[in-house]
Amino acid sequence: MMLFQDMAQDPAAADVMSEEKTLSVIDLIFNGGTGSVLIISVLFIMLFVALYIYFERIFAIKAASKIDSNFMNQIRDYVTNGNLDAAKLLCAQTDSPVARLTEKGVSRIGKPLDDINTAIENAGTLEVYKLEKNVSILATVAGAAPMIGFLGTVIGMILAFHEMATSGGQAEMGSLASGIYTAMTTTVAGLIVGIIAYIGYNHLVNRTDKVVHKMEANAVDFLDLLNEPL
Repeated sequence: MMLFQDMAQDPAAADVMSEEKTLSVIDLIFNGGTGSVLIISVLFIMLFVALYIYFERIFAIKAASKIDSNFMNQIRDYVTNGNLDAAKLLCAQTDSPVARLTEKGVSRIGKPLDDINTAIENAGTLEVYKLEKNVSILATVAGAAPMIGFLGTVIGMILAFHEMATSGGQAEMGSLASGIYTAMTTTVAGLIVGIIAYIGYNHLVNRTDKVVHKMEANAVDFLDLLNEPL
């Protein structure tokens, strides 16, 4: 009760206490010194790259997964009726990995089934490569960001111990705080960037696998169509 009375009597003391309890993210970054600012700047760039790749890939994968549910039925009708030109045209007008695989198979109708299967597999490999474009960078960021954060931790602790050594064990707390700030803030920043990149990478891998499974299912349907008796 006396504490609140003292604060009421001394507004300046209350303001100081309020300021001491408040620490913004900007203050946390810049109070760590030059080393902290540099390392967190690198981590910020890595975070921007990771987010850009994630959203660019997620939209690309979403577009690749879209296909008319009636697509294979139309292909079946065209192939069964011997209208291969119409089947090729439909594939060309449908912008999706499934359509491109089907077009590759339709263009080789009349050749041995093994040749058709090989052509579809080769085209599928190329489509998977397109879907996974730049995704490996996310994995790199997920692994490298915490390591860079830990590098900042080591640098910060070196600075703190160096200050203690050069001052003969009489270093001021304010001087040590800079090194400790660098150690703590870079560690937190590195872990945050690493976690975001790791989650984004695994989500993209999961979405890509779903598209690949859809491609494989449609490729099997097309090969079964060719094996059906006319």
